[in-house]
Amino acid sequence: MPAPVPAPVAERSPRRDRDLVRNGLPVEPDTSQPLPKRLLRTPLAWLTFLLLVGYAVCLVLLYRQVVPDQQVPGGVLPGLGREAVPIAARYALVTAVPLSLLFLWADRFRPQRFWVWLMTFGWGACVATYVAAQINTWAASHLSIIGDGDPATGARAAIFVAPFVEEAAKATVLFWLAILMRYAWVSRLSGIVLAGLSGAAFAFVENILYYGRAYRYAARTIGAVSPEQALHQVFVLRGLLTFFGHPLFTSMTGIGLAVGMRSKSKTVRVVAPLAGFCCAALLHMAFNTAASLLSGRQQLLVFLFVAVPLVLGFVGFVVRQLLLQGRLVRTRLGDYVRVGWLEPGDPVPLSRLRTRLRALWHALFRGPATFLATIRLQRAVTELAYLRDSMDRGLVDATGHRRERVLLARTRTVRPLAVVEPVGAADYPWKRLRRRRTAEVAGYAPPAFPGPAGLGGSFPAVPPSAAAPLGQTATRYSEVDPTWKPPGQQ
Repeated sequence: MPAPVPAPVAERSPRRDRDLVRNGLPVEPDTSQPLPKRLLRTPLAWLTFLLLVGYAVCLVLLYRQVVPDQQVPGGVLPGLGREAVPIAARYALVTAVPLSLLFLWADRFRPQRFWVWLMTFGWGACVATYVAAQINTWAASHLSIIGDGDPATGARAAIFVAPFVEEAAKATVLFWLAILMRYAWVSRLSGIVLAGLSGAAFAFVENILYYGRAYRYAARTIGAVSPEQALHQVFVLRGLLTFFGHPLFTSMTGIGLAVGMRSKSKTVRVVAPLAGFCCAALLHMAFNTAASLLSGRQQLLVFLFVAVPLVLGFVGFVVRQLLLQGRLVRTRLGDYVRVGWLEPGDPVPLSRLRTRLRALWHALFRGPATFLATIRLQRAVTELAYLRDSMDRGLVDATGHRRERVLLARTRTVRPLAVVEPVGAADYPWKRLRRRRTAEVAGYAPPAFPGPAGLGGSFPAVPPSAAAPLGQTATRYSEVDPTWKPPGQQ
């Protein structure tokens, strides 16, 4: 006899809500209030609005700084030009879109909410690029030894300033998210995905600047290659060969931050994020050093024997983390199976990404209600597994039992309608139509002598009881009445 699922806590109080917030646990919204009123009282809604305004301001300021020509003492500093920005943006999207989709694909067990992805990408594209541009320009002007014409100024800034400034600018949003929503950082994959999105967004805007400068320089220089050829050369170098740079570097900070947040040790919580940031800055410095001081064959050797193995190792690390997260979810759901709060067959299908995806595919063809129930079931059991892991690690105190009861009640509510383990092929519309037609044909009587019956038959069907027998059984005898006598006899 399975144990009854504990009922969710119905009563609410400011003290209980404070306990949830102190542990980083989400507070269930008050559904009795209208949606606009709930949004106006949500701090994240106001934070999102302020961040979007800040992103727009930074983007406009960066545009005014780099696109139009600037008047400087002694002449005019050419900008990118309005005609070069759309062309460069199209080339930059070729790298940014697939890279961002890959990071979102990796965030599959416990995907973040859309606004988190949007805020992270916007920070890397708008705030990080604007802040890094200001600090790098200021630092480069102070690193000049022989004046404004010092050719080594750019290399010094790229090696000694840009790595620390850019990595700090990209990683700031990670620390903000860790403070605001530490409960959602459930694994190293969480740090990799968010850091990768910030790095991909930063690389997107930076590539626009590099592509636009190459296009504008070729267009204004007599005897140089055509603007399209110059743009294509820079695109091959930055967009195809070294596209992994910024996301890879920032992911080191994300991994260190995730390690610190999933640890109970205060020392690890401080050292791990700092170690991740230092690793990101050192990798960035090594990359810029190779790009600034090496050329030709040397750069090719560094790319083949250093960069490519590093990227392959990073991809292997992500795949291994996916497998480990599936094992963790399966193990923690098994705890609830042993106490009778989940079905014995739930942990395996709900911990395999391929099975979960197939379940969503099957539910999609069973109607919107089944599809939404499947999504809610998968999200509820995944959060339940990570909540149990956090409680086992000591990251969440006894307040987690309240959230646990809410998730178990939600699982019990949506499970009868959801698809847990898909079997066979999905219920496609043409299959339903075929079954309907088969049922209609099956409604006709079976064919009988002397001709076919049903659809297309030339004779109506004859019931088997009224069909004429054939052969020796054709002769029929009437039943004998034992009381019959000739007329007139008594």
